Amino acid sequence: MSLDLYRNGSIYSPADPFATAMLVENGTVAWIGSEAAAGALLDERMNEIDLQGALVAPAFVDSHVHLGALGAHLSGLDLRQMLSAHEILDAVAQAASHDGGTILGFGWDETRFADQTLPTLEQLNNAAGGRAVYLARIDVHSALISPSLAEALKLEPNDEFSGAVVSGTTHATLRKEVFAYDESTNAAHRDRALAHLASTGHGTVVEMAAESVSGRADLEALLGRSTEEQARTPQVYAYWGQAVTQQQEARTLLDSFNSRALAGLGGDLNIDGSIGSRTALLRDDYTDAPGNNGASYLSVEQISAHVAACSLAGIQASFHVIGDAGLDAALEGFAKAAEEVGIAAVQRGRHRLEHVEMVDEAQRAKMLGFSLTASMQPQFDAMWGGSGNLYEQRLGAERAAGMNAIGKFLAAGVPVTIGSDAPVTGTNPWASVKACLELNDPGSRISAKAAFMAHTRSGFRALGESNPLAGQLVTGSEATFAIWNASELTVQTPDIRVSSWSTDARAGTPMLPVLEDELPTCLRTVRAGTILFDAMNSN
Repeated sequence: MSLDLYRNGSIYSPADPFATAMLVENGTVAWIGSEAAAGALLDERMNEIDLQGALVAPAFVDSHVHLGALGAHLSGLDLRQMLSAHEILDAVAQAASHDGGTILGFGWDETRFADQTLPTLEQLNNAAGGRAVYLARIDVHSALISPSLAEALKLEPNDEFSGAVVSGTTHATLRKEVFAYDESTNAAHRDRALAHLASTGHGTVVEMAAESVSGRADLEALLGRSTEEQARTPQVYAYWGQAVTQQQEARTLLDSFNSRALAGLGGDLNIDGSIGSRTALLRDDYTDAPGNNGASYLSVEQISAHVAACSLAGIQASFHVIGDAGLDAALEGFAKAAEEVGIAAVQRGRHRLEHVEMVDEAQRAKMLGFSLTASMQPQFDAMWGGSGNLYEQRLGAERAAGMNAIGKFLAAGVPVTIGSDAPVTGTNPWASVKACLELNDPGSRISAKAAFMAHTRSGFRALGESNPLAGQLVTGSEATFAIWNASELTVQTPDIRVSSWSTDARAGTPMLPVLEDELPTCLRTVRAGTILFDAMNSN
């Protein structure tokens, strides 16, 4: 028998907002209560852990992540802080001084540059000493490549390969080739990513896989890990981004993975691309690229066929969609599917849309009618929203103003779940919660509690998890939690109109960390009683 008594801290639990102690027995929460009661409960069977004032809260669910890409990024060039083409070239030259194959990098964002000129093929070739170079843009929908890589893959200049930049379907094909690692390398990337996510307080992650992302073999290996291997990492659910046209085809495809962890067919099943790479599908042209309104990767008919097939098979479908015209196509596809199989079948599917950054009221109403979930990344808004930043550069101030309207989704009754899209944004979940408090559209902001719920319990609901206790700490729930070093706790709301009593501890609302300049650091992550990450000393 395993008995762990955590005490002298704060326990985030709807069962007792003033709890300071928690007893875990064999991976299950056995009791939550006060410090005085913990002292009376303690006996020689128990392992006593002094929290020293730390916060214990349900572990986070990252609802959209790319483990292979994250692992590769953690071991490659980090270009997120680069502010010029010159700095990128210097980083490539430094990497070229070491032995190795293709020089991989990630994270450049030319909208942050004073001079947005990007490196040329010749400059990349010179900096790399002729070696192959692949440098993904921060949104991973385009990349800078060297001449040797273009030659190896027989790329010819076209609309999707201009200068050193490759985008669209050409980029998707190229990326598949670049990341065609052997299994030992893939396993190392997955392990590195999962360990990193555990260290940032995640107990559950949702992998978004597709042939153009990490490939089927990589996903099968991830889902096929032994029970012992799985127990040492965050719990993994996954989606496979492949379109189908018939009910039996959908069922056969899902069953072919032979894993209950495969939650559905979709995820990075792309209807369009990204705003940064100007491939998100827009109703009107990009402000900074007249004549270009983005790219369409799936037709209404393909969307409709996929939704109908998945709905009849009882399988959750999902799509990557960012632009307003992309969402128009998605919703038209759902409408056609509902005409074919019935609205009830579509609603039962609990289908979801990933990202959905550009949405108006009519589109939100349609999403509600189809019982869709919005899987969103609030750190996008923190990175690219606001005056003069990427959204405004690409879309103009008016269109940029209403991006990432999380609060408006919730107000309309559309469920929201939160993820990082790592490695596109960082994996600090408190940064996502903070971003929800500070969305650039004041009318879209939500409270820390609502954001925390969207990043924990709602993640399980979006997956169709049948356990009603998943994502919370109450007696009888799975002991999956993270311990945080948080200097101050409070009830935070972005709305000054909220009555003062709601932020008073006497209101009985569990308190969360104050999210100002210094965000909480993870001290320990536990899944079903098993420690995944530990940076604290226990008695």
